[in-house]
Amino acid sequence: MDRGPVLTRRLAPGDLAAVARVRAELREVLRHWGAPGRAGLAELLTSELVTNALVHTDRGAQVTASLGDGPGARVTGRLRVEVRDFVSRHPTLRDRPAEDSTSGRGLLLVHTLADAWGVRAHGVGKVLWFELGAEVVP
Repeated sequence: MDRGPVLTRRLAPGDLAAVARVRAELREVLRHWGAPGRAGLAELLTSELVTNALVHTDRGAQVTASLGDGPGARVTGRLRVEVRDFVSRHPTLRDRPAEDSTSGRGLLLVHTLADAWGVRAHGVGKVLWFELGAEVVP
């Protein structure tokens, strides 16, 4: 059963301090998730998507996190985090950022560590999302 959004926050343009606030709010939600070993990963991936939205766009963002299984889900206790921004340009997944580069690793982390992830158009803008499961169901 899908429990719907458990965290929804609108973030002001350029408000990088919001990244820490979102992490703290998500951490509180995840105390009840039943997957303590994956909570840190969820925080990391959320931080990456929120930071990308605030650094690479100038219109703010909206973060939504929800818990549930959903129809056809391959995992139980699934966490889904969506970060919506208001710029239609889709991000580019880089295979290997330069070693001395200070950026370009966020989407690579999401791609590598999330159980599922993607990007979709949404009105004026896009939504980047990822999912993590508390446990994989065989």
